[in-house]
Amino acid sequence: MAKLYFKFGAMGSSKPAQALMTKFNYEEKDKTVWLIKPAIDTRDDRVENGHRITEARSRIGLCAPADAIGEDDDLIELFAAREGRIPTDVIICDECQFLTGRQVEQLKYIVDHFDLPVLCFGLRADFQTLMFPGSKRLFEIADSISEIKSICRCGRKATVNARLDAAGNIITEGDQVCLGGNDKYVGMCYRCYYERTHAAEK
Repeated sequence: MAKLYFKFGAMGSSKPAQALMTKFNYEEKDKTVWLIKPAIDTRDDRVENGHRITEARSRIGLCAPADAIGEDDDLIELFAAREGRIPTDVIICDECQFLTGRQVEQLKYIVDHFDLPVLCFGLRADFQTLMFPGSKRLFEIADSISEIKSICRCGRKATVNARLDAAGNIITEGDQVCLGGNDKYVGMCYRCYYERTHAAEK
């Protein structure tokens, strides 16, 4: 029985690496993987021969081309169109927090009606500790939820994705989506986040 999996972690927990290693493991068994990524995340995009190519890329150098999913895309329709050309054994989604709630529901439909496993990797919450829409819906309807753990500099488990300014100060206001890596975000425990944000307010 196929399942919808949500594997979440804070910034720096190697989510893309886990997604790409999972892709490799399936392909090593001669399975066909449909790797997808929300189009809003353009950090790893590149242009080749005039065409934009979306990639899932990890900090340790693993990367693979992925299909970019727009906010208005219907994943059931895209899957059906692909299935007519390339039979799919599994769907892996990187940066799944940027999916819409409707798209998460569409992935659940694919799991239940096509008996196809779907593995989603992403953040739980934003820099204000509020859930992203895609993550919220995954917590509500995913069949399996697991945490990819990482640590704060203090040694406790990192649970918060703190957004930093150019001087390394924590930012607590702004748009929910602001793309960046280690230059803009750091995973930390809630205690350190609380202490640093309250220190900044004094």
